[in-house]
Parts: sequence; structure tokens; C-alpha cells
Amino acid sequence: MSVARLTFVHAKYSLIETSRIPIAIIGSLVFPVLSLLFFVVPQRVVADDPLYATQAIISLSVFAVLANGLFSFGLGIAENREKAWDPYLRTLPAPGISRVLAHIFSTGLMALVSIIPVIVVGGLFTAASAPLPNVLAGFVALAISSLPFMLMGICVGYALPQKAAIAVVQVLMFGLAFGGGLFLPPILFADWLNTLSMFLPSRSAREIVVWAVQGGELPGWAVLGWAVWTAVTLVLALVLFRRDEGRRFR
Repeated sequence: MSVARLTFVHAKYSLIETSRIPIAIIGSLVFPVLSLLFFVVPQRVVADDPLYATQAIISLSVFAVLANGLFSFGLGIAENREKAWDPYLRTLPAPGISRVLAHIFSTGLMALVSIIPVIVVGGLFTAASAPLPNVLAGFVALAISSLPFMLMGICVGYALPQKAAIAVVQVLMFGLAFGGGLFLPPILFADWLNTLSMFLPSRSAREIVVWAVQGGELPGWAVLGWAVWTAVTLVLALVLFRRDEGRRFR
């Protein structure tokens, strides 16, 4: 069986396994759209302004992929490491890359689904608007800019046991969301907080997706920040994966 076929089969059964716990899907769908309803829709100064409303929806879409990446990878890997099923899967004659790709595809699909309610509610209750080609470009930018969050989740999953991973993922999620300007526009930040925010991957992701949807000048520091975070978390994830493999499969 080819790697592509194995990846498809593994992704299919990962989605089936997730669907057996409906609250896991409901949580991913509801949290971002509730944030939109509580933080953006009642603020008519923001909701009635097309520029600010569109940026608010972009910020919460970034939050949706951030939360999915951290929880799906961080908690999923930490949980699997404590089950007997995971070591058994490693004994099967299938390359590890098929498992990694399957996890990325299944998590990416869940993240995409979680964005749809945000876009629908934003379209109905705010003045947000963007041409269709820009929206499609935003989806591509969102997929690319979500890489550091997925890799960060992998690092947490391979570095910590499940109970510790839950706490760390929650701290990372809210820290990156508030610090990256996903709940509060960076224009309202104090100077020192705005400077600190530029070093976070969530702020880089927000600026990249805003550029893809609304145009304008792409900040160089955002691209550089995304590249550095992606490279650092990728190297760290590989190191932690090898460490875990060395400990449990020596």
C-alpha cells in the first residue's frame, strides 16, 4: 500500500475516532464562534465597521486553528503515548510519515470546519466583507501560518504527560491569543505590549492572514517571525520525537 493510501486510511480512522466523542467536535466549533458573539458582535463600533469587523473575524479564525493545533496535537499525542495502542502502531510495516501527514490532514480539516461558523456568524451580524479570491487567499495563508501551532502542539505532546499537557496547552492557547491580538486589536495595545506581541507566532499569523484578505503591505517582521517559529518548533519537535523513541523503543 502506498504512503498516500496509508495516509488516507489513517486520517479517515482518526476522524472516525474523534467523531465518537461529539463534545470534542462541538468544543472546537463553538468556542471561536462564542468569542465572536461575546467580544465582537456587541461592540457595534467594531461590528459596523467593515475594516475592523473583517480583521476581528480573521483574528478569531487564527484563534480557531491555534486552538485546534495545540489541543489536537498536544493532548492527542500525550494521550496516545500513554496507551498500548500507540506502540503497537509503531510495529506495523508503515512509514511514520503517513501517520504524521494523516494527523495534519485530520487536524487541518477540523480547523477548517471550526472556521465556518465564525464566517457565517460574522457575515450575518457584522459588516465584514471581502472579495471571494481574497477569502480563498486567506484560507491558504491560514493553512500556512498554522504550522508553528501544530509543531508547538507536537512538542508539548512528546515532552509532557497528558495531565501536564492539558495545563500547558491552556496556558499557551490563552497567552498566544491575548498576546497576539486575537481577542483585542493590537491597535489598542500599549507600546511595550505591541512590541512584545510582534515576537509571538500568533501575531505573525494574524498579520499574514490580514494581508492576504485585505491587501496592503505585508510586514517583514511577520514573515520573519513565522519562519523563525516554524524552524525552531520543527527542530524541537524532531528532537523530542527522537528522545521519546529512544526512551520507549530502545
